[in-house]
Amino acid sequence: MTVPVFLSDLGGDSGPGSRLLLDGPEGRHAAAVRRLRPGERVDLTDGAGRVAECAVREAHKDALDLDVLDRYDLPAPQPRLVVVQALPKGDRGELAVELMTEAGVDVIVPWAAARCVTQWKGERGGKALARWRSTAREAGKQARRFHLPEVAELAVTAQVAALLESAALALVLHEEATEPLSRMELPDKGDIVLVVGPEGGVAPEELARFGAAGAVPTLLGPTVLRTSTAGVAAAAVLLAGTGRW
Repeated sequence: MTVPVFLSDLGGDSGPGSRLLLDGPEGRHAAAVRRLRPGERVDLTDGAGRVAECAVREAHKDALDLDVLDRYDLPAPQPRLVVVQALPKGDRGELAVELMTEAGVDVIVPWAAARCVTQWKGERGGKALARWRSTAREAGKQARRFHLPEVAELAVTAQVAALLESAALALVLHEEATEPLSRMELPDKGDIVLVVGPEGGVAPEELARFGAAGAVPTLLGPTVLRTSTAGVAAAAVLLAGTGRW
């Protein structure tokens, strides 16, 4: 059975032999939903690489008393994979975030592309961003990720161009590109920034701006994927190419 992962700040003295209380929403889920019992194993993480391997000492109605078996810090993986995801229609945005989180994407940047049908404005935009972040958090725990992905604030095209300029490698998925993604020479460190366009594709003016920022148009494959699945497919190619997979 896979050891479940829960989020905790892991503050204070939580080395081997110490005890921790997992309470709040995470403790309630562990005790009331997962129904974990004494002797069962759980892992706690702060989502930034700190890990405490634990065993349940006592289960309460909405919390767990835990014995810490081991404690360590995991370095962040390199190179870092940043995916700029144009806003998909409907709930496909959460699907894209879930899949990319499971694959191992480090940063997801929502992008208000020119051809996006969906628009994040005002209160609606805030709620949509919160859903993306919640999806990333839950998918990260399910995938046993101890470095949870960052879901950035909504970016406009100028901000995406600035991100591409500072990247170790900047790429834009485009159906008319001639360079296959699988043949790209990948860096050992720094940021690989990949742009995934909306359903209508990356607009010519956006492609030109990204090219001026140093981005290389690249072809994912012979078929056209939905924007909600292109990111995870491209991430798989890049993570395998860097040796992270």
